[in-house]
Amino acid sequence: EYKSSDADGAGPETAFDNILSGKWPSTKVYEDSTVLAFRDINPTAPTHILVIPKHRDGLTKLSNARDDQEGILGHLLFVAQSVGKQECPEGFRVVINDGEHGAQSVYHLHLHVIGGRQLGWPPG
Repeated sequence: EYKSSDADGAGPETAFDNILSGKWPSTKVYEDSTVLAFRDINPTAPTHILVIPKHRDGLTKLSNARDDQEGILGHLLFVAQSVGKQECPEGFRVVINDGEHGAQSVYHLHLHVIGGRQLGWPPG
């Protein structure tokens, strides 16, 4: 059941609320009771998938994670690798942007799964 992320007191709703509520369409790649993975509408590579927790619960960014959120953090990473292996068998990158200097633009924790081509290094 969808619950607006602003209810956690950690900030306003984000674009992800519109996706989670069904107000905006998304191309789902994976979904379970706690996580949603969908294709980025502004991809930086042939494959660009976002993996998000369905309930923000204060996780506006990785550096805000609490001890009791270790399970969801692990699950997000597990889903990211599963989607990555399925979509990009030759390899992929998982990125988490954190805060202003980390180039975070949506303050609802999300993992980028990027691949489908040779990626360069360093990334930024």
